[in-house]
This record gives sequence, structure tokens and C-alpha cells, in this order.
Amino acid sequence: MIDVVVTGAAGKVGREVVKAIGQTSDMRVVAAVDPGQAGMPVDDGKGGEIQCVADLGVSIAETNPAVMVDFTHPSAVEGNLRAALAAGVDCVVGTTGLSEGSLRALVSDAPDGTCLFMAPNFAIGAVLMMRFAAQAARYMPHVEILELHHDQKADAPSGTALLTAEIIANARQTVPSAPGRETELAEGARGALVDNVTVHSVRLPGLVAHQEVLFGGQGQTLSIRHDSIDRTSFTPGVLMAVEAVGARSGLVIGLDALMEG
Repeated sequence: MIDVVVTGAAGKVGREVVKAIGQTSDMRVVAAVDPGQAGMPVDDGKGGEIQCVADLGVSIAETNPAVMVDFTHPSAVEGNLRAALAAGVDCVVGTTGLSEGSLRALVSDAPDGTCLFMAPNFAIGAVLMMRFAAQAARYMPHVEILELHHDQKADAPSGTALLTAEIIANARQTVPSAPGRETELAEGARGALVDNVTVHSVRLPGLVAHQEVLFGGQGQTLSIRHDSIDRTSFTPGVLMAVEAVGARSGLVIGLDALMEG
């Protein structure tokens, strides 16, 4: 049985994570932490409820979890990771906003054998979208990324878009020009350059998490798109990571690393 503490447990994704873990036979939520929602009940996945608590440090000391799952906010995740990693608790993180350098520094101070797993997107379909984009970029180097998220998302571009741009940059053999920046009528109209890949971010209510990778070539276009239409799309990947981190150590980035075995 894998004991798990969930931070951000009253949030939209956190609630689904608590419920999904409770519905498994080999893991359980031993603490649901959400400082802004202490006392709020969340569905435990077994037909009952678990009350949110405010203090992560106290929860770790009292429950001795094997894994912390964090879906909080860029302003909170670093403190949560420091507390968990210092206690030797493996971490599964879906909160974006910390650089790879910051993540490496955090896990370097943890006891030997502790794992910090971070994925910008836990939807398995999103991982496949990035794999297919990498394949396409080898043959169609003209590409732009359009990512669309709900209007409460704290960072832009999304972590998924940043990783996709990096993957494309590593895969394609030439870097074509991205014309139009010199004649923008409004600054930013052509998007942001990430690893020499143009990225456009949309933030609107009603959206969840969506990304389209658009390729252009002579007389043709190719569109590779993934849509998370419900936050339950993230839970299979979270469960995969919770089961996997105990056999790993150090920093691991991306669900793709687990899907490769």
C-alpha cells in the first residue's frame, strides 16, 4: 500500500487526484492538504469524504507518506517540495512554473534515493501528441504551437508548450525563419519564441487544457492536437507516476520517461 499526501486537494485537479487514488487497491490518501480550504471535505473515492488540513509539515510528520502529489500554484509548490523532499518523501508534481535548475537544486538536498518527478502534462494523449510532433518536425520544420487553457492558469506559455518546443527544437534539423515579427501592427501578435519555435497562448473561461501543433510545408499542412475536456484525463498519468517514483531517484521530467519503462 502506497501512502500519499495530496497538496492542493481542494482544487479542481486535486479533488480528482484524491478520488482516483481512493479508488485504487494499492494506494491511499493519508492526508489532503489545502491551506486555504482547511476543513473542507473532498470525495475520498470510496463513497466517503476526507477533510482538508492546512499544514503540510504536520501532515508529513503524522502520516509518514511515501509520496506527495502536488497540484497547487507556482507560489506554493517550492515550499511544499522543500518540506516533502527534506523528509525523504518522493514527489509527483503537476504544478508548473519552476525551472529545471530550481527542481534539480531542490532534489539535490534530499536524502539519497528520493525522487522528484515533474510532468507539465499528465494526460497520456498529450505525451503522444508531443511524440508525434517530434516525428513530424524531422520532415516539416516550419511549425507553430497554439496552446489554450482556462483563464485561471498562472503561467504562459504552458509547461506543455515549453516542453513541446524543446522537443521540436531537438528533433528538427533546420530552423526556418518565422516571418512577420518585423511588421507586427501590435506587439506580440506573432507570439513568443521558445527554442526558436513560435508559441501562442490563449486564456479563456470554459477551456481546460488544449494544444495544437501546426506544421506547414509545400502545398500542405499538418495539425496534431490534443484536448483535455475533463480534468479526469490527468489521473491515469498521476497514478502511473505514484506507482513509479519509489523505484527511481533524483529528478525525472515528463510522463514519457515512465511510458518508456
